[in-house]
Amino acid sequence: MKHIEYKTEGTCSQMIEVTADDNDVIQDVSFIGGCDGNLQGICRLVTGQKIDDVISHLDGIRCGMKRTSCPDQLCRALEQLKQK
Repeated sequence: MKHIEYKTEGTCSQMIEVTADDNDVIQDVSFIGGCDGNLQGICRLVTGQKIDDVISHLDGIRCGMKRTSCPDQLCRALEQLKQK
């Protein structure tokens, strides 16, 4: 199992915790802060998915005029997790 606590940048959420198995399948995701309902939905949708599949779907999403978003920051966390 691999685990990361990722400090977000440029979003309402402050941190993302992600756990994945040795096959890069996401087992658990939680966000600290942010839009609770939306982030619960994201967590449920990505749990059980391969890291690369999630990155391919969520990478580059922006929140309004911000250069990033919570889904985009999740991709940054997943990229770091893959390297562990």
